[in-house]
Amino acid sequence: MNLKTRKLAQRARLYRRLHKYIAIPMVLFMFLLGVSGLLLTWKSELQLKPSSQITTEPSSQLMSLQDIHDTAIHFADSLHISSEISRIDYRPQKGIAKIRFETHFTEIQIDCYSGKLLSSNQRNDHIIEMLHDGSIVDYLIGSSSENTKLIYSSITALSLILLSFSGFWMWLKPKQIKRRKLKKH
Repeated sequence: MNLKTRKLAQRARLYRRLHKYIAIPMVLFMFLLGVSGLLLTWKSELQLKPSSQITTEPSSQLMSLQDIHDTAIHFADSLHISSEISRIDYRPQKGIAKIRFETHFTEIQIDCYSGKLLSSNQRNDHIIEMLHDGSIVDYLIGSSSENTKLIYSSITALSLILLSFSGFWMWLKPKQIKRRKLKKH
């Protein structure tokens, strides 16, 4: 084997080792990322999120955001769940407000005209999103920072980039070696 072919073979082995050393420790994270990404893509079809309700009796006067906030807290208290609100998704065209909470995955939907509770359901897609981006760890340990999410996402993304790169070279190098050997004969 000549020097050029030998160098190509050495690089191919280097990329194979690099690929193996990255892939083995990261296989669980990449599997989790793939499965959760697939579930998020199909979340509507799999009914992993509550469907939007429609207001029953639209009138001309919508409730104020403060009234929606107070109504949401009242309903949360009546359901015996924490009333610490994470966000209010206000949809005046539909006449509803979706309220998600900070310490649990319940979503309540309120009629913005009458103040009635339209639905109260668990947001399974929110749990899957947190698994997908790694923020579930911050949630479980009660951390308000997103450090785990940033570290998890960065390491996983860099690993996928390196695996793509090394996988491409693992495919290309043997072809180059074979081509060089055929040229000799």
